Amino acid sequence: MKKIGLVVKTDTKAIRKADEFESWLRARNVSVVRKENLLSGSGHPNQQHRPSAPADLFCVFVLGGDGTFLSAVRWIGNQNIPILGTKFGEVGFLAEITEDRLFSAAETILNNDFATNLRMRLSVKVIRDGAEFVRETVLNDVVINKGALARLAHIKTYINDHYLTTYRADGLILSTPTGSTAYSLAAGGPIIHPEVPGIIMTPICPFTLTNRPLIVPDSVRIKIQLNEKSSNIMLTFDGQSGLEINERDIILVEKAPQPVRMITMPDQHYFDVLKAKLRWSGGRV
Repeated sequence: MKKIGLVVKTDTKAIRKADEFESWLRARNVSVVRKENLLSGSGHPNQQHRPSAPADLFCVFVLGGDGTFLSAVRWIGNQNIPILGTKFGEVGFLAEITEDRLFSAAETILNNDFATNLRMRLSVKVIRDGAEFVRETVLNDVVINKGALARLAHIKTYINDHYLTTYRADGLILSTPTGSTAYSLAAGGPIIHPEVPGIIMTPICPFTLTNRPLIVPDSVRIKIQLNEKSSNIMLTFDGQSGLEINERDIILVEKAPQPVRMITMPDQHYFDVLKAKLRWSGGRV
């Protein structure tokens, strides 16, 4: 018996479709582990008490938007479990299919007739007082952001322990190619194809206008530390959790060893999805 994970957005339409889909799966002798509103919000990261997906899941279906998908990725963690997103949100860059194709796609997947695309993730460590305080893994981005009433953040940045610059800005986004169409894009960063290896560094409203987005190899380690007397500065992970940081903290960011296995449909093409989502050439979302 196959066992399927089902992560559902807390939305009436998505829940109704999930009920129908769960009945459809059980009628085919498929066991279902269902989660709703999984890891939503921006609480403090705590991996020790975070629920994790069963290791024997055949795959995970997500019914929701990008936020729901990111929470499902966190639920999977470092396990090698394929995941498929079904659009029930606004934009849905991470969704591979729309709801009207859910059952036909599931039939194909249950017959083992599918491929996966490996998506790079970032490993993030926060070192406080010389010891590891937090460790997180993100699919989209890790963001340093000042509070509404805080002064400009002064963010000292190193590449492989070589000093790069001190960003004076509202914040800094470190993004994967997958996350290049998320917050980084809104902050003026470039769009990077998911198969292009690299990490995108995008300052948020930099005081120095010559501080532009920078793409570095995915083989480097980025070290970040705030200048002295920094306050009201937040570090967030995929918009799912976060914590306040200060000048005592050292943030280390590098490519994570375990990518995400995203299920792909044969008739889906990245550039077609990109054009449609961004409404290029008259395309529609």
